Amino acid sequence: MYPSCLSAIYFLNLRGDILLERRYRDDVDREIAENFRAQILNNKGEALSPVKSLGSMTFMFLRHADMYILSITRSNSNVMLAFKFMTCLVDMFKSYFESELNEASVRNNFVLMYELLDEAMDNGYPQLTDPTVLKSLITQKGFKGDLTDLLQKVQKKEEPAPNATLQVTGAVSWRREGIKYKKNELFLDIVEQVNLLMSATGTVLRSDVAGKIMIKALLSDMPELRLGLNDAAQDATFHQCVNLGTYESQKVVTFVPPDGEFELMRYRCQDNINLPFKVLCVINEMAKTRLECTVTVKSSFSSKLYATNVVLLVPVPDNTSKANILVTSGKAKYDATRKALVWKVGRFQGEAEHTLRAEVMVMATTRTDKKPWVKPPIAMQFQVPMFSASGLRVSYLQIVERKQGSAYKVDKWVRKMVRSGDYLHRL
Repeated sequence: MYPSCLSAIYFLNLRGDILLERRYRDDVDREIAENFRAQILNNKGEALSPVKSLGSMTFMFLRHADMYILSITRSNSNVMLAFKFMTCLVDMFKSYFESELNEASVRNNFVLMYELLDEAMDNGYPQLTDPTVLKSLITQKGFKGDLTDLLQKVQKKEEPAPNATLQVTGAVSWRREGIKYKKNELFLDIVEQVNLLMSATGTVLRSDVAGKIMIKALLSDMPELRLGLNDAAQDATFHQCVNLGTYESQKVVTFVPPDGEFELMRYRCQDNINLPFKVLCVINEMAKTRLECTVTVKSSFSSKLYATNVVLLVPVPDNTSKANILVTSGKAKYDATRKALVWKVGRFQGEAEHTLRAEVMVMATTRTDKKPWVKPPIAMQFQVPMFSASGLRVSYLQIVERKQGSAYKVDKWVRKMVRSGDYLHRL
């Protein structure tokens, strides 16, 4: 029996900084983990309990080496089995890394860890943590960051590519012979998730992009594809159909695609990220019972593009009674359950600027022990079609029929989409 449901798993260092996170449900956000640090780790007035409830959230965490592993749930989960799952994760990662699980190994292996976390849990329900079984599905090894590992990697480069059988015999296990379509079509989608933590002064504290390339191949016979990309993608992992030898030597993704839809590659990058939005916020305390809040959002992508489903959550004090709000675009309201001003813009044009102004009324309190308001960051959600936060570009996409060695007619579509991950601006 497993815990009924977990909403997210976090790996944090001893200061409470998030090293890696995987959210399985949309009922939690990064702000929740920030509250874990502020209200649990930094609370010196009481003993540190491994299980803590704050409102509707339950935090279950354990310390391992120089880090914390944190599980969060909104349901009535079995606590002991949740801890059993977290200890199984530790054993799983140690088996893959062939070394200790600590802050350094997390930083060196976050791409592999994301893949393993996707296999270990689905929609909050544990699935598979046995490393013996997992290694038949995910063959990549962890990076230990020492000389021995470096020598092993150099030796591997001298070995034949994993799909050398394809080069010699032309046989592939992921595509059958004799596939026929009346019309050859290929769809390539670059889907990215951008994460950001920005200071109140506009300084980027942390940012990264997690991306993947999805292919839908409706192609006849046995075609070979050659995909040219620029150097924006980092820490890339590929589908088994990709010729890794060609990629290492020429930086060209060469592959015979499976029939239908599949994930060609995943990548993450932390350098030269194109942030689609910038948020500026000013909050002035006019009196003990009244705040004035001004939030300005600027889009930095081309005016030919637009974002959709834009939502901003602007936090307000817990004892807020009401808010009078004006916006230059979209709609906004005070949501007491979220303790935030919720601003929604259906369509946000590129190179545009919109503003929210609000007068926030708070209830007076006579309590002398009331703690000052800990301002959570502004959270933003959006999606921007035909925009790449990583700067990844398709230089060319060639398709030839391997048996005949010549091109054949095919309709090709290349699309891009950026979605928000944890896009946060501190107040």
